[in-house]
Amino acid sequence: MDRLRRTVTGRRTPPGGSENLWVRCLRCRELNYVRELEDNLKVCVKCGYHFRLSARERVAQLLDGGEFQEWFADLAPADPLRFKTATQSYPTKLAETQRATGLVEAALCGEGKIRGHRVVLAVLDFGFLGGSMGSVVGEKVTRAIEEATRQRLPLIVVSASGGARMYEGAISLMQMAKTSAALTRLGAAGVPYFAVLTDPTTGGVTASFASLGDVTLAEPGALIGFAGPRVIEQVTRQRLPPGFQTAEFLLEHGMIDMVVPRKDLPDTLAKLLSLFPPYGRHEASR
Repeated sequence: MDRLRRTVTGRRTPPGGSENLWVRCLRCRELNYVRELEDNLKVCVKCGYHFRLSARERVAQLLDGGEFQEWFADLAPADPLRFKTATQSYPTKLAETQRATGLVEAALCGEGKIRGHRVVLAVLDFGFLGGSMGSVVGEKVTRAIEEATRQRLPLIVVSASGGARMYEGAISLMQMAKTSAALTRLGAAGVPYFAVLTDPTTGGVTASFASLGDVTLAEPGALIGFAGPRVIEQVTRQRLPPGFQTAEFLLEHGMIDMVVPRKDLPDTLAKLLSLFPPYGRHEASR
């Protein structure tokens, strides 16, 4: 993991500066020393709460040596609907987000190795417009699926998203069908797909590729669902049970297969990869 001192949102502390040395846990409210928190993969050392990771932090944590061959980096979002709020246009919002995150879009896709196993990896970044799925995110994920199919490499998609991107309207909703169709072809080719759900995974992403894994894993405490709990309560006029839509709740009700702490994700994925012939052998010699 990157050793730079950062806040949970990824901002760097000025060299020699004293601000942002502590981060308050959102669950137990205890203070975590930033360096200690980062050494613990941004998991609260007091209660185990999993802070959100950026896409690049996730890649560094999962892949051997953090080595990643990025694909489709030239794909950039446009403004097909000329969407504009009362105060800001979509291109302006995109430019601000790109400067703040250092990303062109909310998805990173490419190839790397997990404990020696070659994999295709796609990661969503919640810090980029809530990890929302617009036309470029859908296209990048679809191309990653198609490349995994072509090369017969296992696919891993790490989701963190508020759903479809409102700035792109129906065009963003079309990505649900496009990614799901690509996954159907991947399955027909006999190539395994592992879905990793992190906090939060909601909306159109949950209703498409995030829910279609051969094996579905989630980080502890992750919020997973389609509509949010407050919306569901308002519509159904019923009180929801404790822990509703958490990873643990979904595991108990058979909606996901495993809840895996962040530090165990690489080893768990490697063990799963070894169970899917012909992916049981390491690819390091290739």
